[in-house]
Amino acid sequence: MTATRPNKSSIGTVKHTRDHHHVYVVYLRNPRGDGKAAYYVGMTGLTPAQRFQNHKQGIKAARVVRRFGERLVPRLYAHLNPMAYAKAQQMEGMLAESLRKRGYIVYGGH
Repeated sequence: MTATRPNKSSIGTVKHTRDHHHVYVVYLRNPRGDGKAAYYVGMTGLTPAQRFQNHKQGIKAARVVRRFGERLVPRLYAHLNPMAYAKAQQMEGMLAESLRKRGYIVYGGH
């Protein structure tokens, strides 16, 4: 007789769906030293807040975010999340390009 594992969603943890990826935008304080601010655009399977914390702690961090990242800018991305991985990859590039077209310095957005 084999033991069965309980369904994790039945004991209160969040069950992940395919649509659990997020795009996020970080405000960067003067990364080029020229007095201008910039943005970093990324995507993650974590929440944007968890991913930003990882950047600041040096965990799989983009150097520019670790050194110059000030805060998340949810008004630029919150309405888009969550989404499937492929959609998040596409949206990351589109969001970065949109910010560049508006004249902002943008890092990330691969």
